Amino acid sequence: MNKNIEILQEQLEYTFKDKSLIIEALTHKSYKQPYDNERLEFLGDAVLDLVVGEYLFRKFRKSDEGKLSKIRASLVNETGFDKLARSLNLGDYILLSNAEENNGGREKSSLLSNAFEAVMGAIYLEAGLEVVSKIAIDLIEKNHKEISLDSLFRDFKTTLQELTQARFGITPEYVVMASRGPDHLKEFEVAVLIEGKEYARAVGKSKKIAQQIAAEEAVRMLKEEK
Repeated sequence: MNKNIEILQEQLEYTFKDKSLIIEALTHKSYKQPYDNERLEFLGDAVLDLVVGEYLFRKFRKSDEGKLSKIRASLVNETGFDKLARSLNLGDYILLSNAEENNGGREKSSLLSNAFEAVMGAIYLEAGLEVVSKIAIDLIEKNHKEISLDSLFRDFKTTLQELTQARFGITPEYVVMASRGPDHLKEFEVAVLIEGKEYARAVGKSKKIAQQIAAEEAVRMLKEEK
């Protein structure tokens, strides 16, 4: 682990009484311990689904089930959790094998997202729903300037297409550069090209997720070029 775990706890504004819980939450299966973070990830996924669902239920009192489901889907996913994990620099703390680290594990969206879910699962186990709810919602609100159907469900591929059509008169091209892993744990590496130039590359559990992450990075780069 590259950083002192106390720094992570300060960022979370939560200190674990049982340090073995946070260690387990940060242990990737490649690290070859008798435990890893997959069970806590499973729990954290369910907890976050409930926490965000209740938050949206209270925040948008006039929205119907369909809209609430769409907003939750735009927050509770790999891309959303990857963003929250990066805000905590979670990749610096994850316990990985040397091979996984050399393969860019600390920057993998799927790995970061899973670790975030596991940490939330660990907090829930030790402190309960109220505590993990406050921590998770605080992080979501800090990392999303606006939470609404329009702002969250507008996908980055659409934004990038509008930008490239306005600036270059063409649409971006998405190319699958590689796919790795067995069928049930497949990861796709996708590059986004504009006028034949690669602007960004990303890895995701599906081609769509990888395209969204790559498009988000390309949008950021194009805005900086302006």
